[in-house]
Amino acid sequence: MTHTVTVDKPLASAAAGAGGLSPMRTEQRKKKVSWRERLEVIGFTVPALVVYVAFVFVPIGYALIMSLFDGSPVAPFQNFVGVDNFTRIFNPTQMLGQPFFWDAVRNNLLIAVMSLLLQGPLALGVALLLSRKIKFRQVFRLLIFVPYVLSEVITGVIFAQILNPTGALNALITDITGADAAVRTAWLGYQGGVGSPSFWILMGVLTWKYIGLAIILFLAGLSGIPEELTEAAMVDGASWWQIQRKITIPLLSPTIRMWAFLSLIGSFQLFDMVWILFGPTQLSRQGLHTMATYMVSQGMNANRVGYGSAVAVVLFVMTLIVALLYQKFILHRDIGKDA
Repeated sequence: MTHTVTVDKPLASAAAGAGGLSPMRTEQRKKKVSWRERLEVIGFTVPALVVYVAFVFVPIGYALIMSLFDGSPVAPFQNFVGVDNFTRIFNPTQMLGQPFFWDAVRNNLLIAVMSLLLQGPLALGVALLLSRKIKFRQVFRLLIFVPYVLSEVITGVIFAQILNPTGALNALITDITGADAAVRTAWLGYQGGVGSPSFWILMGVLTWKYIGLAIILFLAGLSGIPEELTEAAMVDGASWWQIQRKITIPLLSPTIRMWAFLSLIGSFQLFDMVWILFGPTQLSRQGLHTMATYMVSQGMNANRVGYGSAVAVVLFVMTLIVALLYQKFILHRDIGKDA
């Protein structure tokens, strides 16, 4: 008679461990990285790191050093003044030029807020419309995204030609109303700062230019919402508006928050469109400078490179703070706590 001897698994594991490494310890042993794999990582990382340092950290450091001098574009590192350029920014009695820097900050904040209030609801409404099965839906999507593909310079030149006193808009109004052609409106020449018609014309141009990005982002977010949820809500008797308010918009919130972040940062960096539409002289007269246009106007056009560099440093710090605060308090639910 043959007897079968069974060995308990814990005893077998202990016996195996007594003679050498256990299977668990073998699995926990770190895999040795070969020199070939290390070289591959270095080869892919170093070029990108070099480009990032050369085009991000070096210009920031260069601007910070230049802000400590009061030189000219030809000799930027002459006449060391320390932090006097920053003092002129934060001390109203020593500010250079008109309008003051904080007027430009106010304009940027208003542009950022109005961009969110104008572009957000319009883009969401158009995205909800284009997400439905309608004829020529792809054509409409393409046409809506075309303005965003155009560069800021081209867009600024086009609208500057349309809105000037002898432009297409005045010609169209003259043809329709039969008014005297000599009476032409300077649409971009209104004075009065942020409350003037010129400011709202600027907001209209910015909305036309950038709303396509918001619509495309919202359409991408809507495509990721399961249709089963809306179908179940319709079966339960929910109206279209209730479905959008209770299901669609809450599920689209991460996309909306990301678009708002991009729009906010873009509003702080706004330069091309404002500069081309109005020009440096008219910007100062109308009080419509942004921080970027004020920086170029005072730094390059007024030959105060040190002061312009100080404005650039302040603009960078303000944008960085806004980005970090937005990530901390708004984007944290989307990117995770460890990000």
